[in-house]
Amino acid sequence: CSYICDVNLKLKKLEQSAFILKTIAHPTRLMVIALLHRYGEMSVTEIGEKTFCEQSLLSHHLSNMKLKGLLSSKRVGTSVRYGLKEKNLIAILECIEKCKCNF
Repeated sequence: CSYICDVNLKLKKLEQSAFILKTIAHPTRLMVIALLHRYGEMSVTEIGEKTFCEQSLLSHHLSNMKLKGLLSSKRVGTSVRYGLKEKNLIAILECIEKCKCNF
Protein backbone atom coordinates (compact mmCIF):
# COMPACT_ATOMS: atom_id res chain seq x y z
CA CYS A 1 0.00 0.00 0.00
CA SER A 2 2.82 2.37 0.80
CA TYR A 3 4.21 2.31 -2.75
CA ILE A 4 0.74 2.66 -4.36
CA CYS A 5 -0.18 5.54 -2.05
CA ASP A 6 3.15 7.24 -2.80
CA VAL A 7 2.63 6.88 -6.56
CA ASN A 8 -0.91 8.27 -6.29
CA LEU A 9 0.32 11.27 -4.29
CA LYS A 10 3.07 11.93 -6.82
CA LEU A 11 0.57 11.62 -9.67
CA LYS A 12 -1.78 14.10 -7.96
CA LYS A 13 1.12 16.56 -7.49
CA LEU A 14 2.15 16.16 -11.15
CA GLU A 15 -1.42 16.77 -12.32
CA GLN A 16 -1.64 19.92 -10.18
CA SER A 17 1.71 21.12 -11.50
CA ALA A 18 0.67 20.49 -15.11
CA PHE A 19 -2.56 22.44 -14.52
CA ILE A 20 -0.64 25.46 -13.21
CA LEU A 21 1.99 25.30 -15.95
CA LYS A 22 -0.67 25.11 -18.69
CA THR A 23 -2.46 28.08 -17.14
CA ILE A 24 0.61 30.34 -17.06
CA ALA A 25 2.22 29.13 -20.30
CA HIS A 26 2.09 32.45 -22.13
CA PRO A 27 4.60 35.34 -22.05
CA THR A 28 1.93 37.89 -21.09
CA ARG A 29 0.70 35.75 -18.21
CA LEU A 30 4.24 35.26 -16.95
CA MET A 31 4.79 39.01 -17.15
CA VAL A 32 1.56 39.64 -15.20
CA ILE A 33 2.74 37.31 -12.44
CA ALA A 34 6.09 39.12 -12.25
CA LEU A 35 4.39 42.54 -12.15
CA LEU A 36 1.93 41.52 -9.44
CA HIS A 37 4.78 40.10 -7.40
CA ARG A 38 6.80 43.29 -7.77
CA TYR A 39 4.06 45.93 -7.39
CA GLY A 40 1.33 44.10 -5.46
CA GLU A 41 -2.27 44.64 -6.50
CA MET A 42 -2.74 46.37 -9.84
CA SER A 43 -5.62 47.35 -12.11
CA VAL A 44 -5.98 46.20 -15.71
CA THR A 45 -4.99 49.69 -16.84
CA GLU A 46 -1.82 49.68 -14.71
CA ILE A 47 -0.84 46.24 -15.95
CA GLY A 48 -1.57 47.28 -19.54
CA GLU A 49 0.74 50.29 -19.23
CA LYS A 50 3.60 48.03 -18.15
CA THR A 51 2.98 45.19 -20.62
CA PHE A 52 1.89 47.24 -23.67
CA CYS A 53 -0.87 44.65 -24.09
CA GLU A 54 -4.36 45.51 -25.37
CA GLN A 55 -6.80 45.83 -22.49
CA SER A 56 -9.26 43.30 -23.96
CA LEU A 57 -6.56 40.64 -24.37
CA LEU A 58 -5.13 41.42 -20.95
CA SER A 59 -8.59 41.12 -19.38
CA HIS A 60 -8.93 37.70 -20.99
CA HIS A 61 -5.61 36.55 -19.50
CA LEU A 62 -6.50 37.94 -16.06
CA SER A 63 -9.96 36.36 -16.09
CA ASN A 64 -8.52 32.99 -17.05
CA MET A 65 -5.90 33.05 -14.30
CA LYS A 66 -8.50 34.20 -11.76
CA LEU A 67 -10.96 31.49 -12.83
CA LYS A 68 -8.26 28.87 -12.32
CA GLY A 69 -7.48 30.14 -8.82
CA LEU A 70 -4.10 31.78 -9.43
CA LEU A 71 -5.18 35.42 -9.04
CA SER A 72 -7.49 37.27 -6.69
CA SER A 73 -9.48 40.38 -7.51
CA LYS A 74 -11.34 43.08 -5.67
CA ARG A 75 -13.36 46.05 -6.78
CA VAL A 76 -12.01 49.42 -5.68
CA GLY A 77 -14.30 52.21 -6.84
CA THR A 78 -14.82 51.72 -10.55
CA SER A 79 -11.78 49.52 -11.17
CA VAL A 80 -10.84 45.95 -10.35
CA ARG A 81 -7.49 45.30 -8.73
CA TYR A 82 -5.75 41.96 -9.26
CA GLY A 83 -3.25 40.27 -6.98
CA LEU A 84 -1.45 36.96 -6.67
CA LYS A 85 -3.62 34.43 -4.88
CA GLU A 86 -1.09 31.64 -5.39
CA LYS A 87 2.06 33.29 -3.99
CA ASN A 88 4.32 30.36 -4.91
CA LEU A 89 3.98 31.19 -8.61
CA ILE A 90 6.99 33.44 -8.27
CA ALA A 91 9.14 30.35 -7.62
CA ILE A 92 8.36 29.23 -11.18
CA LEU A 93 9.60 32.57 -12.54
CA GLU A 94 12.75 32.30 -10.44
CA CYS A 95 13.34 28.81 -11.82
CA ILE A 96 12.88 30.08 -15.40
CA GLU A 97 15.32 32.93 -14.68
CA LYS A 98 17.98 30.46 -13.47
CA CYS A 99 17.40 28.01 -16.33
CA LYS A 100 20.37 27.53 -18.61
CA CYS A 101 18.46 25.69 -21.35
CA ASN A 102 19.71 25.96 -24.92
CA PHE A 103 16.68 27.42 -26.69
